[in-house]
Amino acid sequence: MIVIDGSMGEGGGQVLRSSLSLSAVTGQPVRISNVRGRRPRPGLLRQHLTALLAAQQICDGHVTGAALGSREVTFRPGTVRAGEYSFSVGTAGSTSLVLQTVLPVLLHADGPSKITLRGGTHSPSSPSFDFLTTAYFPALRAIGYRVDGRLNHYGFFPAGGGEIEIDILPTGERRALVLEERGYEISRRLECVISNLSRHIAKRELGVAGSALNIPEDARQITERHSTGPGNVLCADLEFANITAHFTEFGVQGVSSEKVASNLSKAAGTFLESSATVTPHLTDQLLLPMALAKGGFLTTLGPNLHAQTNAEVIGRFLDRRITFEKGSNCFNCVVGSA
Repeated sequence: MIVIDGSMGEGGGQVLRSSLSLSAVTGQPVRISNVRGRRPRPGLLRQHLTALLAAQQICDGHVTGAALGSREVTFRPGTVRAGEYSFSVGTAGSTSLVLQTVLPVLLHADGPSKITLRGGTHSPSSPSFDFLTTAYFPALRAIGYRVDGRLNHYGFFPAGGGEIEIDILPTGERRALVLEERGYEISRRLECVISNLSRHIAKRELGVAGSALNIPEDARQITERHSTGPGNVLCADLEFANITAHFTEFGVQGVSSEKVASNLSKAAGTFLESSATVTPHLTDQLLLPMALAKGGFLTTLGPNLHAQTNAEVIGRFLDRRITFEKGSNCFNCVVGSA
């Protein structure tokens, strides 16, 4: 049995999610102690418990410690089963983080699957649904994985109430992901999504971010949606020949529209000033599917603590070595054999 200290590295839910995914795919049982040991509220929260129970159901596994607040979990995987699954996180717990756990597993099943997830679709500190469809899924398809998704209902923090559907069709033809250059720039786009809020908020955010990132008026869009509670998310897509970089900033109570737009512009501007092909958040997300396929190479602004922790967890299960080497204005990331 592989033993993982859940307080290692960033010490959050990433350790749990990657451990569960890798355990289910490789068939190696795992014990995770000190679950989310570096967080103010350690132990399993609702979205982590949902991910654990989802992994258990998909591979007919045996679990101990499956309770809210639990700080130690044991997971013994069985046989992965393709099929239709539905999981509800409740409130605004992140659907994308539950998906992060079960998607790598079902990508290695023996047939197509469909997952319906209910909860938060646009929540701070987790990938938004837009990130999945614009940046993450296209990269997975470049590896050879076949995955697509639909957003049925928006679920903003803190009300939640969202729903997404994901279609997964495994394939045996997996390739190394090699992203050495972005390629020529195709477009820059801004979208501000608001729910139960004034359009004036969106106009202010688009104005500030559009000017800072040199995005023309006709590439700025306001999208109004109705959800369980109010919500505001500002997104920037920088499309290049080989990759699309996606940036998200959420509006929260007490933070001005101008500050929201400034934060997004700063992150996107830093990326544009570098030669990186992949954003730090996408780097973190891609390490596990790359390691489960044929590895690869990409460049990124820098390995955040999530990525470094993910690399360490992957090394406990797979014969893979993940390295980050500093270049002139970004880092080279290599996922290769140990």
